[in-house]
Amino acid sequence: MELNKKKAICEIIDASIINFVTGLESRYESEAVDPNGVINSKKNNCFIAELGEEFMFYSAFVRSFDSSFGKVLENMGNSIAKLSYVVNGSINSFLLPEQKQHIANLMSSYEQHIKPEVRHYEQQSFIIPNNIDSFKMSHATDNYFFNPDKQEHYIIELKAGGDLDNKKSRAEKIAMLEEYFLLKNLLYDKPNEKVLIFFATAYNKYGEGRQWKQERVRQFFADEELLIGQNYWNFVCNDHQGFNIVFEQYKKSARYIKQSLIKIKSLYFNDKEIKC
Repeated sequence: MELNKKKAICEIIDASIINFVTGLESRYESEAVDPNGVINSKKNNCFIAELGEEFMFYSAFVRSFDSSFGKVLENMGNSIAKLSYVVNGSINSFLLPEQKQHIANLMSSYEQHIKPEVRHYEQQSFIIPNNIDSFKMSHATDNYFFNPDKQEHYIIELKAGGDLDNKKSRAEKIAMLEEYFLLKNLLYDKPNEKVLIFFATAYNKYGEGRQWKQERVRQFFADEELLIGQNYWNFVCNDHQGFNIVFEQYKKSARYIKQSLIKIKSLYFNDKEIKC
């Protein structure tokens, strides 16, 4: 990777963590005097309070932290992607009834344990009618990248938490296929441009380098459609060393979060000696 690009990635990560910490501290400082705040309301749970201040604090804090930190990772990935791709926010196009039916047929076949393959939708062609007004729609997406060098469009559904609720796998694939056909229809006069869809996670819940085993997701997504953990970061960095660069910088920037946790905890329990 070029030195300038590596430096830019590191700066993005550091700035993202600093901004996250600033917002985190501001929120919990304002809630410190609010009896209905996330931490204070947990103090009212006598069953949790009995387990001690350490447990009480983290039982209330962690769930809120996970949710907001996931958005940080997603925004960080998009900011890094802008170094290599054009990042778009929505797709304004049209979706034909025949395409919706094709998607429904695919879902039925996958539920009957037909192994999903990219060719199931990639090789399909549909006749575009002269009047498409009634089929027009807009689909917002946070992760739509375009690689002008390869003339490829990428639609990514990122789960920063590392996995996908098993009950939502089918719905996620339907939404992604709708985005796929919306974009294909938008590009129907550009046959040389390719559209690819990916389901991604910010980390591998089974451990980086290990097989990702969430079978319910694999029931609806082909192997080529998965960007798990380090593969996602390699992709957004457009470099096979992307994950290593991202994580090495994150380990340095994480000190801001550790310092912030000590500060936030002291607001509620006046216990600055406990290390996070």
